[in-house]
Amino acid sequence: MKVLMVSKALVVGTYQRKLEEIAAQPELELTVAVPPFWREKGHDWRLERGFGAGYALKIVPMRFNGHYHYHYYPGLDRLLDQVKPDLLHFDEEAYNLSTWLALRAARRRGVPLVFFTWQNIPRHYPPPFGWMEDQVLRHAALCLAGNADAADIVRRKGFTGMLEVIPQFGTDPEFFRPGPAADSGDRRPFTVGFVGRLIPAKGLRVLLDALAGLAADWRLVVVGSGPGRDDDIEYVRGLGVEDRVTFAGQVASTAMPEMYRAFDVLVGPSLTTPRWKEQFGRMFVEAMACGVPVIGSDSGEIPRVIGDSGLIVPENDVQALREALKRLYHDSALRAHLGIAGRQRVLECFTQAAIAERTVEAYRRVGFVPRGLRPRPDARDGTG
Repeated sequence: MKVLMVSKALVVGTYQRKLEEIAAQPELELTVAVPPFWREKGHDWRLERGFGAGYALKIVPMRFNGHYHYHYYPGLDRLLDQVKPDLLHFDEEAYNLSTWLALRAARRRGVPLVFFTWQNIPRHYPPPFGWMEDQVLRHAALCLAGNADAADIVRRKGFTGMLEVIPQFGTDPEFFRPGPAADSGDRRPFTVGFVGRLIPAKGLRVLLDALAGLAADWRLVVVGSGPGRDDDIEYVRGLGVEDRVTFAGQVASTAMPEMYRAFDVLVGPSLTTPRWKEQFGRMFVEAMACGVPVIGSDSGEIPRVIGDSGLIVPENDVQALREALKRLYHDSALRAHLGIAGRQRVLECFTQAAIAERTVEAYRRVGFVPRGLRPRPDARDGTG
């Protein structure tokens, strides 16, 4: 089976490890198309070459780069004619212009379309995006949903094709792995980690309130950046705990395993808003792979990601979060148990190899149309 995957997310080098795992699956020939960069929030994420074994990489131009809903690839038709895939995996939401154009191009060639969705809050889009979404949901062969709520939403919107809940990317357990056991004479404070954008929905202030009332020798390391940073620093000062909190800023992905291993616990206290709830929580998987116990709120997909391998507390519940922190602070055996259980859960569910294997199995279940039975490229589209 020949698969063409188009994904702007794959400009990130570490994500390309999944492609090697997909390409290693028997009887599968993979071609991947990416733009030279993706512009987001004023920053250009340039294409990195991280893992390139076993598949062909095509760098293709993108129009309206940085515009999430209406960017597109003007050379997609030509690329489809060059690659002649049996399946087109288009790594975008159904309501985007680029996905609708990909559907039209694929249907002209009799090629089944796969699309991806993270959207875990029901939304209805104005014309023309709602119309385009309807067409994609009506004609796509397979939807890969990054979380269970997203799967429920596409079903409620009328999608009747094949549906699999599979995260977009896994993690590398050889890169994210536990470090050496801590020296028994290590008397450092109980170290809590927070990794995420500094915006209210990520719940940092809930964590700060919980820690401020915790009778323990603790410190907090905040990894990430965002528009709320200055206000969060002022909030820390108002609590009188500035000597216990470190704002580490944005940390390179290559340095994150060492950062995680410095934590006694990672906390993700995300808060659901009318427009957002946690879609996955990659920091949990990375921390668990490093053998670090985790505490998460019950926002969105977090409980399904953590499972029984960490502690779940009600979102925006300062007292419950404080009690969970207190429990881990006093119980080193529980910390060790959760660290082992978390890594085992990652090995079973969230490695790049596991995600790739499940993705390819979904491809195979879709099947494909033999080339001799496809309509000519100039045949009537019929999408509408």
